[in-house]
Amino acid sequence: MKKDALVDLSLLRVFCILMSERSVSRTAVRLEMSQPAVSLVLGRLREHFGDQLLMRGRGGMVPTDRALTILPRIQALLMDAEALAEDTAPFDISASNHSFTIASPDYLAPIFLGDVIAAARREAPNVRLVIRALGPDFDFESALAKGEIDTVIGNWPSPPNYLRRSVLLEDEVVCVMGAQHRLAHGPITQADYLAAAHIVPVSYSVAHRGLVETHLSRLRLVRERTVALSYFGMAPYLLLESDLIFTTSRHFARYFSAFLPLAIRNSPIRFPAMTFYQLWHERSHHAPAHRWLRDLMARSRSSIDATRPTRSEPQA
Repeated sequence: MKKDALVDLSLLRVFCILMSERSVSRTAVRLEMSQPAVSLVLGRLREHFGDQLLMRGRGGMVPTDRALTILPRIQALLMDAEALAEDTAPFDISASNHSFTIASPDYLAPIFLGDVIAAARREAPNVRLVIRALGPDFDFESALAKGEIDTVIGNWPSPPNYLRRSVLLEDEVVCVMGAQHRLAHGPITQADYLAAAHIVPVSYSVAHRGLVETHLSRLRLVRERTVALSYFGMAPYLLLESDLIFTTSRHFARYFSAFLPLAIRNSPIRFPAMTFYQLWHERSHHAPAHRWLRDLMARSRSSIDATRPTRSEPQA
């Protein structure tokens, strides 16, 4: 390593993305740079640290021991630099070119994210938003701590206590099914519910189970998990010509029942309210840009009216 040289912070940012993607081409796409430019940065980093840092391997690039050792220190340095810049520079969201990453399953009605995007375009036309999916293989807690994502939308009954949280919406759990379903036109009994064929969501987190499964487990009840699905937005379409039932929030069911022949029925099992919230790390709690994002998300919840039933819903 060159002891008399300081490395540019922009190079260190590229290094962190390279370590995350393990690919020059994917890093180039993510940073909107050319592959030769990313390769040039990697060359400069190798010269500076006196190490190959990332080497070609089967299935992608493999970090050296040196790269793994310096990565946490570089991430901490970049976070400190970002916090210093935010503390000393006046914040004007209308002129900001900040990039935010929101991690979320699609279990909120699409109108919510539509409202988030519309408000962001009005207030911050130069801001970039990345909406990425959650999954059982994605460690969102680590990603929040490292600054790889800015906020997570969740509805687990017991989110991590050490993360900051604010409630976006509390909603009732209902059953939704095709309008021609045999249970679509009257009260559903618990026996009917447990014996019916169900669409169930694939877990979005290894450590956190969904509200419906958690509550059924506490009651020692088991339903027929006929179709497991990773995409909430696809579930309503699978109900149309089938005997399946989907247990979800009322606002989600209402959104799709407005243009699909679906029936919404009260659940025979009294589930706790389904609470949707946003989670963020303490590291970004006081940053003005992140405060704007969290406020934007909170204001956008008004796009979801969870109180007015439609013609396909019972007056519960």
